[in-house]
Amino acid sequence: MTHPAPAVMETRPAPRRASVAWPVLALLAALPVAGVSMFRAIPAEWPLIVVQLLSFTPWMVLPSAISLVLALVGRRRWVIITTAALLAVQLFWLFPLDVERPEALPSGTATVPLKVMSLNSEYGEADAATIVKLVRDNGIQLLTIQEHTQALEDRLGSAGMEDVLPNRVSSPNDDASGGAVYSLFPLEPDGLLPDTPFRIDVTRVLVTDSASAAKSTLSLTNVHALPPVDERINQWRSDLEKVARQGSRPGNQLLMGDFNATYDHSEFRALLDNGLSRHDSRAGQDGKKLVDVGIASSARFSPSWPMEGPALPGIVIDHMVTSSRIGSSDYAVHRVPGSDHAAIMATLILPAD
Repeated sequence: MTHPAPAVMETRPAPRRASVAWPVLALLAALPVAGVSMFRAIPAEWPLIVVQLLSFTPWMVLPSAISLVLALVGRRRWVIITTAALLAVQLFWLFPLDVERPEALPSGTATVPLKVMSLNSEYGEADAATIVKLVRDNGIQLLTIQEHTQALEDRLGSAGMEDVLPNRVSSPNDDASGGAVYSLFPLEPDGLLPDTPFRIDVTRVLVTDSASAAKSTLSLTNVHALPPVDERINQWRSDLEKVARQGSRPGNQLLMGDFNATYDHSEFRALLDNGLSRHDSRAGQDGKKLVDVGIASSARFSPSWPMEGPALPGIVIDHMVTSSRIGSSDYAVHRVPGSDHAAIMATLILPAD
């Protein structure tokens, strides 16, 4: 006689819960990002350490992405939502939707192209032959130099700068306050921003298009703001305010050089916003922000400093800022031996006079 075997209950292993370590690691990675994000979101006059930390805001996208990956592994919904939101904020600041771009000129408006370049030469130590080669190879027609010295001016002359950019307005100095403008076109000194430790000269550039003979007048400001260090941080803010006021003046404005500020500093964004106060009766334009050519070209990860020294994450502190009616293209960054700054260059499209 056979007896049926008793039924065996099938048991399934309980689902494994993800280790609590993953969400903890995700939150630890997100914590510094959240701190920087708070400072970035509030446009206050932050103390020195915060101002310097904000320079590296673009790089916060990396730990925020890592924190999201750790949160996904940890499978805690609220941690995933928190880290995803934090990453979204970093991406918004990295590629801002509200950035000002050059406005479209009316059809038939005559324009004048102008190729420009700027370089902080680090106490005049930048390699003169490289500078002249960049100017010649890229067809640069207007060059600004910060921290210009007489020794650099002499080396540039020996390297053939006068052959490509024969016009010059310069104030060399050995203490980092010197500056120079080299140009293919005639230059007219047009003043000096007051009460700035480094010279910030304004020069009128009389541009002519060789193809069409169209002419345009450009107001160029060779910017070198004091860096935000120690007790001089208030002077840094003052320098940026003076540059902003210059940029709000009527006409074709180009503010170009070493601002010692990034787009993530509220002081720099206020400088761009200062164009809102500009009234150019000749152009008939009101309420337009100034345009950062590099930001408008999505060059947030094209650092201009430091190019030598400690291996720090690069930041963008050299800028070309224009009035809104000036178009731009071909923004680029190039290393120059001997300088801790990179050269920045672009092609500007000026409305004709």
